[in-house]
Amino acid sequence: MSPDATPDPYADPLVFGQRLQILRTRRGVTREQLGGLLGRTGSWVKGVESGRLKTPKLAVILRIAEILRVRELSELTGDESVRIDLFAGPGHPRLGAVRAAVDAYPFAAPQAEAPPTAHLRARLARAWAARHSAPNHRDVVGALLPNLIRDAQLGVRQAERAVERRAAQAVLSEVYSLAQFFVAYQPDAPLLWRVAERGLVAAQESDDPRAIGVAAWLAAQAHRDSGPAHFDAADAVNLETLRYLEPLLPDAPHTVLAIAGALTFEAGYTAARRGETGTAWRYWDQARDMAARLPTDYFDPVTSFSRPIMAAHAVTVAVELHAGGESVRQAAAATDAATIPSRPRRARHRIEVARGYHLDRQPDVALATLDKAHEAAPETIKYNGYAKRIVLEEAESKSPERRRRAATLAVKMGLLAA
Repeated sequence: MSPDATPDPYADPLVFGQRLQILRTRRGVTREQLGGLLGRTGSWVKGVESGRLKTPKLAVILRIAEILRVRELSELTGDESVRIDLFAGPGHPRLGAVRAAVDAYPFAAPQAEAPPTAHLRARLARAWAARHSAPNHRDVVGALLPNLIRDAQLGVRQAERAVERRAAQAVLSEVYSLAQFFVAYQPDAPLLWRVAERGLVAAQESDDPRAIGVAAWLAAQAHRDSGPAHFDAADAVNLETLRYLEPLLPDAPHTVLAIAGALTFEAGYTAARRGETGTAWRYWDQARDMAARLPTDYFDPVTSFSRPIMAAHAVTVAVELHAGGESVRQAAAATDAATIPSRPRRARHRIEVARGYHLDRQPDVALATLDKAHEAAPETIKYNGYAKRIVLEEAESKSPERRRRAATLAVKMGLLAA
């Protein structure tokens, strides 16, 4: 290996500080940025990395893992016995079949006839409905995706007229959008990017504003979730798509207005991740105004954008800004999670509320809220790194009752053996 190459943190038994420095550098996070997000200083981070300061406690290690999007704690600690997947689950049993359908690239002339576009759209609608209603939504969607992917690809190949081909590309793009929801938080980052990029290409080929907006919304999330070094890329795809959609909005149908609103909030989400309080809330205000233009009962099947969801988004902004008290106030003001007509989105909102209570030093309320999230959608909380961090941290609590509750929830989530 070249002496100038970045060392592999897993090749030799490196100490915690060395691993931290390598992983932080790979994620493009400065010492000052990491220190600020931890409520410490850049000098403190340097002290830990150099070995001058001792390895921090578990709660801090879990927070570092969250910031740096570390997939397993063993990557950071060096202890191979600590195999806790934080931001990637253990791999869903249906992941292999979905991956095979995405990766397939047949050259031979297809033997089957592609289903009509209207038929594919009806299947897609049923798949989205199943995702929102099933507690085991990943299992349900994972069963539907392989055939949907193959049939949607076939529809594009067999379309003869330009208008038919554009319509088929719009359907294919939305199938990839559904696939991205399934692939997210799975232990296959390259597959996530293949799905995201194919969705963008199909959307562009469709010339459909709604499809373009949805694909960009998901691509922005993929960039943002890759860490602070990719926030600019998230903003680039997000804001460029909003500029494209803006002239269409005065007369746009609800589906286009909703994706523009979702993109507007995403810009605020990224700003909150950066710690830009004013910008984050400004975008949230704009998105709320856009939601107010939608019918009271409108709920977007892809993004969940709606009037009620803006209250849930307010909790997320406050949590990402690490404002515990404000997070709790927003949670109290939010619509009851039970009214959100989507199990995974309901569970996600409850996880965000739990994060707020945890920030506000109310761990018992946080654990109770995570229990409710598990009731709504076990497969959502199972793959959520924030929920895992809270549960693992409280499993080390000095309170025996809190440790018991955290351990019970950890067993439900598959973090601990029964």
